[in-house]
Amino acid sequence: MIRIRVTSAKGSTPREAGAQMFVTPTALHGTIGGGQLEYMAIDRARAMLARGETRTEMDIPLGPEIGQCCGGRVGLQLERVANLPPEPPKPQVLIFGAGHVGRALARALDLLPVRPILIDQRPEELAQATGLVTRLTPLPEAEIRDAPQGTSHVILTHDHALDFLLAIEALKRRDAPYVGMIGSATKRAQFQRFARSQGADPARLTCPIGAGPDRDKPCRDKRPQIIAALTAAEIVTRLTATISSSEKYP
Repeated sequence: MIRIRVTSAKGSTPREAGAQMFVTPTALHGTIGGGQLEYMAIDRARAMLARGETRTEMDIPLGPEIGQCCGGRVGLQLERVANLPPEPPKPQVLIFGAGHVGRALARALDLLPVRPILIDQRPEELAQATGLVTRLTPLPEAEIRDAPQGTSHVILTHDHALDFLLAIEALKRRDAPYVGMIGSATKRAQFQRFARSQGADPARLTCPIGAGPDRDKPCRDKRPQIIAALTAAEIVTRLTATISSSEKYP
């Protein structure tokens, strides 16, 4: 197969440097952004397979001459490889609380390149999370302590005292890209006082979650699916800011 990798991306481009895809005579895996850019690269890759070529490069301006109006310029490296590289593990997101918002968030994240795990002490709530990865435990705080490095934590249980306990544990994990807790501005103010009494830094906590892109004018829609969509966007935005392009696949 041929691996197509974006080596440079100048100006407005559909994918960033490091993005890659794989091309066989009959199949595709991944994307470098679609459109004429991708079609041209696929054609060149299949020509390489047919001719026995091993490596080449392409430099493509994204202008009207190829039917794209991005206005940028993309450098590509095309190289014959024997196998798909192993996919790195997806970043893990622990969701504490399997109520309406927790289940909606787990389903939203399940469509994205992350691994959501829904955690609760109540088997009847987890039973409603069909098709999702769940974990029943009487000690949810232990899940935070034992989580792999780089795990994010979203806290939305049925108990404010438990929320505060879990948030403190999550903030102790300096490697957590995202720590969020459902609640109002009043709940956040109460937690800030509690966190300082415990020697924790509340500034790293996102609360309320799912406020939308303008936190000065937060979204007022409280439907679980809306909160889940906005929170999923917050988490992925935070994760992509901490992962270099070279680690993205594909």
